[in-house]
Amino acid sequence: MEKENKTVSFLTLGCKVNQYDSDAMRTIFLQQGYRAVKEEEEADVYVINTCSVTSIGDRKSRQMVRKIRRKHPQAVIAVAGCYAQIAPEIFEAMGDIDVIVGAQNRSKIVEYVEQAQKKEKTINAVKDIMSVTEFENLYVDAEGETKTRAFIKVQEGCDNYCTFCIIPFARGKLKSRKQKDAVEEIRRLVTKGYREIVLTGIHLGNYGRDLHDGTSLATLVEELLRIPNLLRIRMGSIESVELSDDLINLIKDEPRVCRHLHLPIQSGSDAVLRRMNRHYRLPEYKKLISELREKIPGLALTTDLIVGFPGETEENFMETLETLRELRFSAIHVFPYSQRTGTPAAVFPNQVPGDIKKDRVHRVQELEKEISKEYRKTFLQKTVHVLIEEEKNGYFEGLSDEYIRVSITDKNVEKGRLYSVYVENLTEDGLIGRVQEEE
Repeated sequence: MEKENKTVSFLTLGCKVNQYDSDAMRTIFLQQGYRAVKEEEEADVYVINTCSVTSIGDRKSRQMVRKIRRKHPQAVIAVAGCYAQIAPEIFEAMGDIDVIVGAQNRSKIVEYVEQAQKKEKTINAVKDIMSVTEFENLYVDAEGETKTRAFIKVQEGCDNYCTFCIIPFARGKLKSRKQKDAVEEIRRLVTKGYREIVLTGIHLGNYGRDLHDGTSLATLVEELLRIPNLLRIRMGSIESVELSDDLINLIKDEPRVCRHLHLPIQSGSDAVLRRMNRHYRLPEYKKLISELREKIPGLALTTDLIVGFPGETEENFMETLETLRELRFSAIHVFPYSQRTGTPAAVFPNQVPGDIKKDRVHRVQELEKEISKEYRKTFLQKTVHVLIEEEKNGYFEGLSDEYIRVSITDKNVEKGRLYSVYVENLTEDGLIGRVQEEE
């Protein structure tokens, strides 16, 4: 069969970084004459980009492989991503997989797939990720896409070694993309119609530290602000201790930099933060939040939280709830602690039972609903700026600067345009309003 007639399908688990990696690998296949098809369609090649942030991610990755092999016995199956990186031997032993690439060598994935078509043995291209020191510069081709918001990976790896996290072993050491390469890709995406760029990475706040040339997240944002027709720049998750004054000032002074920061707290108890090996304590975290709100009025703050970490007592959890009430994040992404084999916390004593973890998740979710609604109420009869992304349920929708989903009652708006929207009411998880004036 000629390459031009071959098809490839991608199945992606996990985070936005993984989604970017899948999009970049898809681009490589398209450049080699393959045609991309949806997950449910018949394909010659299936690429499963695995997740290993929790043991549930591991299990889902294995289940996905078995499901694809049952449904498509003749297809070539390749696995990439974090779980493939840390446990290639598990995938080899399954006997259902033709190619294993992990979190490196993804640029050669088509080459490996075509080798696999000629061999009966699994091609295991996984290398020692801890010895890799340079960012693998993949990029996404947006030809044919109709989206307005793009996630762009500019940083890889992590040097923090939180006790609950396997990712440093799956993604390796801190590696930053050269600023000119990131700017070039984003400039190309903007010419193809993208209007908002979300900068992502495993440890985004440390972007540039390994380049030793003055590059930082702030210098990258400054360069992106020079790109015509780029209406918005948004940051992915940033660790609080890595938030520089230069970046804070850009958010404060530049209207095109979204007034939204996602700052993982993980726990509202110092005793738990110590066991997690987090590199801050609550007083300094709270001080930063206070300073940010004072310096940037209207700044939206969201966070990640783990409940049920080994040794977390009811008293520790109550401290966390009190911290959340005090800090009043506009959104909280809460997760029950998951024992991850290979991490220190997996063998810590005093593991919290599943039913207690489930109850704590529920209690945080109930508090988050209350706080989030109160936060959204502050926008009633005020104006927010909305970048239109899609039409859904009879309304045009998009995100505000503050990362709130906004539905618009007007029908004469255009996708990819930025509008000032007068907020008239709340929806279940967002806002609804009418266009006040065009930007």
